[in-house]
Amino acid sequence: MIDETLDIKHRALEHRISQLGSLVVAYSGGVDSALLAYVTQKTIGGRCLAVLADSPSLSRNEYDAAVAFALEHSINLRVIKTDELDNPEYKRNGADRCFYCKQELFAVLEQIRVQQGYTAVAYGKNTDDANDIRPGARAAGLYEVVAPLAESGLNKEDVRELARLAGLHLWDKPASACLASRIEYGRPVTREALKAVEQAEAGLHRLGFSQCRVRHHGEIARIEIAQNEMSRVFEHGMVSQIVLTIKQAGFHFVALDLEGYRSGSMNTLLPPEALLIKKDQSTKPEFL
Repeated sequence: MIDETLDIKHRALEHRISQLGSLVVAYSGGVDSALLAYVTQKTIGGRCLAVLADSPSLSRNEYDAAVAFALEHSINLRVIKTDELDNPEYKRNGADRCFYCKQELFAVLEQIRVQQGYTAVAYGKNTDDANDIRPGARAAGLYEVVAPLAESGLNKEDVRELARLAGLHLWDKPASACLASRIEYGRPVTREALKAVEQAEAGLHRLGFSQCRVRHHGEIARIEIAQNEMSRVFEHGMVSQIVLTIKQAGFHFVALDLEGYRSGSMNTLLPPEALLIKKDQSTKPEFL
């Protein structure tokens, strides 16, 4: 049974979506965007279009899961191809990498919105995202992308609870940022590096680790595993299986991070000045 506070937020979300009337939803298959697409489809039906950006930074497992969820819940889905790697500013992998990724995405979604007559573009920002480093939010601001979850006061815990109550199997799905987020800042984002991370993480999942990251530090793979799964690393024979799995992905050395999995661990190395908005990022580019 839904508690009163969450019910108020849920009804506020439905009301906001109804107010907008029609929406293009930036959809990744994560819990936030999946719940947003689900509630939008339930609220305004065919006036919802979920758009999934398929790029080298999206793992095949995440792509397949996102498509399957949309099909399962009859969400109108369009898949578009994006290639952030064509942008040298993205490829150089500075602290503002996500800005350039989202800038391309929202430019394409705005074009779709205009061409097909939708009211707005929406994305799955929740209230907790304001406490993290989110360069992509600046790109959202340029295109006036709306954030119905955050506008309705929903935090991450609320989103997961609403998804659970709706019977969505992904309600407890671990967070999964794009593959480029695993590559240390300043190291160029390449197809080869993305593929190495994807292969290594897929291997860890096959070994039974549900929440993990493989951080790319050149020849070194720094593995983060959730603290509640860490003891499994030291089970008989597991270390050798992990090392083999990571080296098969192309890394020469394998390091286990004893702090365990934590979202955005790469950001702890950034100096404050790296997070300032550049003047050349204040202008919205033309449609791609």
